Amino acid sequence: MTTAPSKLAPRIARLLWGIALAVATACAGAARADLAADARALVGAGQGVYVETEDGSVLVAQEDARPVHPASVSKVPTTLALLRKLGAEHRFATRFVPTGALRDGAIAGDLVVQGSGDPYFVDENAALVALALRDLGVRRVAGTLVARGPLLFNWQTQGAAARLARALAAGVSPAAWQAVRAETGAAGAKSPTVGFAAQAHGGAPQREPLVVHWSQPLVPLVKALNGFSNNIFAPLADAAGGIAAVQAIARASVPAAWADEIVLGDGAGAHRANRLSPRASVALLRALAEELAKSGHALPDVLPVAGIDEGTLRRRLDGPGELGHVVGKTGTYGDYGACALAGAVRTREHGVVYFAVLNRGVPIEPARRRQDAFVRALLARFDTIAWPYERDDAPAFTRAQVVRRGAQ
Repeated sequence: MTTAPSKLAPRIARLLWGIALAVATACAGAARADLAADARALVGAGQGVYVETEDGSVLVAQEDARPVHPASVSKVPTTLALLRKLGAEHRFATRFVPTGALRDGAIAGDLVVQGSGDPYFVDENAALVALALRDLGVRRVAGTLVARGPLLFNWQTQGAAARLARALAAGVSPAAWQAVRAETGAAGAKSPTVGFAAQAHGGAPQREPLVVHWSQPLVPLVKALNGFSNNIFAPLADAAGGIAAVQAIARASVPAAWADEIVLGDGAGAHRANRLSPRASVALLRALAEELAKSGHALPDVLPVAGIDEGTLRRRLDGPGELGHVVGKTGTYGDYGACALAGAVRTREHGVVYFAVLNRGVPIEPARRRQDAFVRALLARFDTIAWPYERDDAPAFTRAQVVRRGAQ
């Protein structure tokens, strides 16, 4: 008596599925063992390494719960907090408001700059404002330039108002003006200027500003700052409510048992108190990816892609089969013995695989070599895919918007 084909087929299918599952489980186990061995051999047994797949499977957990100084990987929770608080399309406003009437090319009073903490207000942006003031007929100010609210100019907060006044009065740097001319078609050998008196006149700002400068949207703004690991992130954390708020958001974004593994003294990575564990770093990367997805963005929109973007990852992990495969955030602070790399790769087998390598007490260059060697081992273990990403080389100021009084 033979078994009917209709009854045999499901049994065979279940058998084949069981075999396939067993093979996959065995392969996954082997991959875990191999990667754990790679972590010990390439990074060092006492160093922090954590790797996790998209479905939450842990591939490596070495010193993963130990918080160490993460240097500029601290910018990951700050980026997350900014997106949560402000939104991907947020623009920082810098308003130029007179305290007196504009008559015959002169403002009868001061020109008040109402800042909101735009970290990317530089010479080129000042030239855009000067062009807008010229179009309104402003040639001089009877008083001076007065700053109210958080103001940064050319990456600095100290003396920002005085330096901005000099840029408006004497013209911005020739290189900055040439860049603005090339993009706007503006005429003139140098940027328009506005004369200021030495003494403030005082008085209340008028209700309507003469010019409003809107920064580029938050996503490309933090992308550029993360790429070069610019420490202007420290005051930028204030826009998310301050460093205590950034830390609270970060701790709420990881499993409760891991919350104490996140300590932030500042939002950039320069503060001695900063601490992250490898597993908390990965959890923050995952939270950042989820937050970005809400607005149709992904990690490469706010973090550098190795071998492609200018900055700290430009010359790393850029070989054949590597170029464009790794997105991440570096961290380096030699005085604290800190060197880190946290990021993600796309794989065909496991979706996005997240990793964090947090070195402590290892000289910077050897630490970077260890990190790259481990990530290369990770790439070799899986069939990885380049991130769908193209670098945007447009000058940052071209994404800003300047609105003049009376303009729609």
